[in-house]
Amino acid sequence: MPLTRRHFLLGSFLLGGSGLAVVAHQAVSRTTSPTQPLTSATPLPSPPVVNTSAVSPEPQLSPRINNPAPPGVFAPVKKDVRIVVISDLNSSYGSTTYDPEVIKGVELIPGWQPDLILCGGDMVAGQSPSLTPEEVRAMWQAFDENVAAPLRRANIPFGFTIGNHDASAALGVRGQFLFQGERDLASAYWNDPQHNPGLNFVDKSQFPFAYTFEQNNIFYLVWDASTARITPEQKAWVEKSLASPAAQNAKLRMAIGHLPLYAVAVGRAEFGEILSDAEELRSLLERYKVHTYISGHHHAYYPAHKGQLQLLHSGILGSGPRPLLNSNLPTFKTLTVIDIDLEAGDTTYTTYDMKTMGLVDMKTLPRLISGPNGTILRRDVEESDLTPEEKSLTFVPNN
Repeated sequence: MPLTRRHFLLGSFLLGGSGLAVVAHQAVSRTTSPTQPLTSATPLPSPPVVNTSAVSPEPQLSPRINNPAPPGVFAPVKKDVRIVVISDLNSSYGSTTYDPEVIKGVELIPGWQPDLILCGGDMVAGQSPSLTPEEVRAMWQAFDENVAAPLRRANIPFGFTIGNHDASAALGVRGQFLFQGERDLASAYWNDPQHNPGLNFVDKSQFPFAYTFEQNNIFYLVWDASTARITPEQKAWVEKSLASPAAQNAKLRMAIGHLPLYAVAVGRAEFGEILSDAEELRSLLERYKVHTYISGHHHAYYPAHKGQLQLLHSGILGSGPRPLLNSNLPTFKTLTVIDIDLEAGDTTYTTYDMKTMGLVDMKTLPRLISGPNGTILRRDVEESDLTPEEKSLTFVPNN
């Protein structure tokens, strides 16, 4: 997969006299041409770059038909395929309620008219031995009422990966699943025909923990990254799945798992909070030209790349956003719209701060992040762009 350059769009507008201003910024994936200039994706004015602070722009009087979005928020250009990415929806252990940003996100999602929703895991608040089966069932019922059912009624397919709070794959000393009961209940919920996620499955034999599906000429692989270990058996399944005709004939391939390959957040920059064998796993994905790996768990949004692989750390909608490493930015909750040009193999991210509905300016995020198992670069930054000081940056524990 060739690396590409990004385009940036920064625009702003006033919401119907309400006085709420929004900063608009799009991060666009690199094209195959190494010399393509930076351009605007839409003909909006470009004020000076700011850190998602309010400005006083011209009002946008009418929605653009080809750029669907909920009323009053920035409308990105819709391409061949549109995905909405959310992650980490849960609150405290055992909770059957959801933060306002989760409820708002679910209400707004149909307005973007996505072809697919992807969730990076932690849909409920399990992973506690004190929770009874009745309490776990109540959490899944609350998830269904607040998230899954409204999206089913909107006829939007829902792809997801299992998080550690959904059904952890942590093992005991004798090799047994420590949270077998939670895994059984998660499986029962997702395999109930009433909870059909609307996906075109290719391999459902291990669903909901590991599975593949195809939507709109894109092949999706979901692995069980609810712990740091991808087992040898699962690695063999990943390779077989990605080598299959269904995967190789698709115009694009994406992988989804809860834990990321590399650390991005304060308090999660340690082994056990990132996938073991990250370089081996990245090499495996690259070998079969997987475009993007989407993850959750770190509760911090960071669009990155390493080698030939795009890395979307999808941030959080629920409780507990975390600061990014190498940054003094305040925490924020996010929802990301991905627009995909299938012929070019380009992806465009439009990421919303779900408290303000302003857009996250990618250029305000750290240019690179160093963690315990390696350094990743922001999506628009190349190795050749780094300063000597940036190249010498190393991970400092407890940063």
